[in-house]
Amino acid sequence: MSDHVAIIWQQDIPEGTIQQLREILQSTPPADQALQVFFRADDIARTDEPFRKLMQLFLDHGMPLCLAVVPDWLDHDRWQALQQFDPANPLWCWHQHGRNHGNHELRGKKSEFGDSRSPEEISNDLAGGRDHLVQTMGGLFYPVFTPPWNRCGAKTLNLLPKLDFRAVSRSEGATPSAQNILPDLAVNVDLHTRKEQNFNTGWQNLALEFTRAAASGRMGIMLHHERMNDAAFTFLAALLSELRSLPHIDCCTFRQLLKQGKKISRRD
Repeated sequence: MSDHVAIIWQQDIPEGTIQQLREILQSTPPADQALQVFFRADDIARTDEPFRKLMQLFLDHGMPLCLAVVPDWLDHDRWQALQQFDPANPLWCWHQHGRNHGNHELRGKKSEFGDSRSPEEISNDLAGGRDHLVQTMGGLFYPVFTPPWNRCGAKTLNLLPKLDFRAVSRSEGATPSAQNILPDLAVNVDLHTRKEQNFNTGWQNLALEFTRAAASGRMGIMLHHERMNDAAFTFLAALLSELRSLPHIDCCTFRQLLKQGKKISRRD
């Protein structure tokens, strides 16, 4: 597991980090505006110990969580195992994460839904994954699509509304743009798939992500439970506590963001 844990979690959290986070959350946006916050947890299906710990943490804090489920990873037994967390709890927003989280690109960056695939192949995997989740979860499935590795091609973006998906969720600034196609509920803070090689640089970059996200008025935080260790869980618990304590924070699921018609990014 240590090979997959970001360097910022391989030492003690720097002194003063939580105070810095509190100041960031308190300083922006302006006092008369709510800061929208959502959490998106990827690679969902297995109920291993890190996943159980993650779910319990959100339950303990009464915080909403958007769960990106890999359809081919979710069978009947795994869905039954998820019943311990009361899947109908309105805190949860179960949505689609690819089809099987497989890479279909022969060169370049990994992608399950890149433009090297035919529209028919893409459509079959989108619809097949959606249908499997609907059959398994029933009305608890919410039609938002999170592509693995936060990337997909234009063919996929154009197919999503035709298949009744209401939004896509990628990284902020992802290309191609979803503008004029469907809302892009972008994440802009990455806690666990960071690439820095230096501990201090990693924390400086993370603080900058929090600052920019807070200033934008919407903070989308990406989680990967299988990359979390004790330090990562300690920080997440502190973050949830801070968010709960501030009156101008509006913690949402995708369902709430789309229903309320709040500031949903359609930008590059």
